[in-house]
Amino acid sequence: MATHTVSVCKGRGSLAHNNREFATPNVDQSRSHLNIVYKQESLPKAYDNIFGEELMRYNATQKRADRRIMDYMEHIRNSKNGEKLFYETVVQIGNRYTCGVLTTNGEMAAKMLDEYMKDFQKRNPNLYVFNAVLHMDEPDGTPHIHIDYVP
Repeated sequence: MATHTVSVCKGRGSLAHNNREFATPNVDQSRSHLNIVYKQESLPKAYDNIFGEELMRYNATQKRADRRIMDYMEHIRNSKNGEKLFYETVVQIGNRYTCGVLTTNGEMAAKMLDEYMKDFQKRNPNLYVFNAVLHMDEPDGTPHIHIDYVP
């Protein structure tokens, strides 16, 4: 049995790229139907789901209007503490030579990544996944998952 590497790295966090809202030169659009979308929720909706109730509770306790936070996502975006709005992790098995997208090993890698993603939220309850896509449409690449989340 062949052995393959597993790569887990910090992604750039380009939701438009992950969701194929535009075509880059490394994407074969005729294969985009092979991609698997696990979750596709807007970032503002995710923030509302995660922080909405608590933000209302917090604002209700504030006596001074200038201490109320109207939009928590904008509050984080404008923070000077170095927080990011969201984080991305990219996971892949093998490389383009050992697990190319349309090869037998590539199909096996895609199945393993699919299993990995299906239980990701359960294994990581403190990460709210709002966008996750398995890419199978990059001809010079290997199957890989972009997982976007808010801690």
